[in-house]
Amino acid sequence: MTTTSLSPRERAAQDAAALVALLRATPTTTVSTQLIELGEHLERAIQAFHMEAIRFRAYTMSRLIKQHGSELPAEVAPRMEALLHDLEAAGFQTKSVTA
Repeated sequence: MTTTSLSPRERAAQDAAALVALLRATPTTTVSTQLIELGEHLERAIQAFHMEAIRFRAYTMSRLIKQHGSELPAEVAPRMEALLHDLEAAGFQTKSVTA
């Protein structure tokens, strides 16, 4: 049996989906609702390789997570960092994303 390792782009899309799933499991707040919507858009943008949409969604998500970190589960920020790391590995420029 052979296993195929995921490309960085596939990992980034999975990271976005996992972050959305985590946020869906948390109590509904204005911030979590915004982050879920942005995360869904980000996942689609990654799959479509839409650079500007990726940058915009990743920046907005990072900014919201930093501003409202105390209202979110502790694992949200590290998951966002992992997502940004995988986006960089896939060739997406996210260094300017940090809000």
